Amino acid sequence: MAFRRRTKSYPLFSQEFVIHNHADIGFCLVLCVLIGLMFEVTAKTAFLFILPQYNVSVPTADSETVHYHYGPKDLVTILFYIFITIILHAVVQEYILDKISKRLHLSKVKHSKFNESGQLVVFHLSSVIWCFYVVVTEGYLTNPRSLWEDYPHVYLPFQVKFFYLCQLAYWLHALPELYFQKVRKEEVPRQLQYICLYLVHIAGAYLLNLSRLGLILLLLQYSTEFLFHMARLFYFADENNEKLFNAWAAVFGVTRLFILTLAVLAIGFGLARMENQAFDPEKGNFNTLLCRLCVLLLVCAAQAWLMWRFIHSQLRHWREYWNEQSAKRRVPAAPRLPARLIKRESGYHENGVVKAENGTSPRTKKLKSPLRPKC
Repeated sequence: MAFRRRTKSYPLFSQEFVIHNHADIGFCLVLCVLIGLMFEVTAKTAFLFILPQYNVSVPTADSETVHYHYGPKDLVTILFYIFITIILHAVVQEYILDKISKRLHLSKVKHSKFNESGQLVVFHLSSVIWCFYVVVTEGYLTNPRSLWEDYPHVYLPFQVKFFYLCQLAYWLHALPELYFQKVRKEEVPRQLQYICLYLVHIAGAYLLNLSRLGLILLLLQYSTEFLFHMARLFYFADENNEKLFNAWAAVFGVTRLFILTLAVLAIGFGLARMENQAFDPEKGNFNTLLCRLCVLLLVCAAQAWLMWRFIHSQLRHWREYWNEQSAKRRVPAAPRLPARLIKRESGYHENGVVKAENGTSPRTKKLKSPLRPKC
């Protein structure tokens, strides 16, 4: 983190320098944008990085409400919050995860997975709280018909748009973090899969004006993922603690069912009954049969792939468990050797010690321990 002491110094702008100081570099760039707010000449440019753009005043019954829609300038805002996320990632890593992992004494493989789950636990927990707050305050839970009514949902409240920008910034920041964290080559394909999966779904909901439905689906997905990574952290702390994995396995299947049901209800039935079904990208209307089929196919394919991976991993774990149990049963028990009778030496006792007839103390013979089976 910034202003911390370094045990090693690396050549300026070398590969190791960038890896070990990427959070400090991001902090400097963020600081430059914040300083730009202090001057009138650069204030307008600095606001492009910090605040969501494309605000529109929408008249209501009482007064006017400011809403937002998306555009190319959102990329600038996302870039700024990518640097913010990199800084927060480094703070969590250095001041929380590194201190915990030192006490656990994990191997390299477990240490990498512990860091991954630790970062995702913090992210999923904060996202679940934030998403639940947005869903409740906007009334999407109390009125499910609002997920497809008045489509297209071009104009978004501030907190909805800002939530999507931060979500895109986090998953985009995860791509360079694979390089900064020196993730093993064997782990890169797996992490790229779920990073790209999240980016496609979040960006699709944002650009196709399905933001309300996307919030509900993210809330369900993040709740399940939080439980999974929390279970992994408890497992790394104590390998006998697997109760949370059983709870996650039960919740995982139910979540897949809820996501599929909600997607089919909102897209397959709700949007299909809307009167306006003309393809008009300028007005943000993508409510056509082809677009609905593509979105449903993407959601169903993703859920089917996740369910197949879950079943495959569970079968593998059960197979390994039963192989271990059968191997333990096949190991023969070690035969116990009969205890040898110790004959008392001839002589007399003096102060509790056996003395020989000639007055010398006989040597005591050691008992041999029974043989142990080889592990």
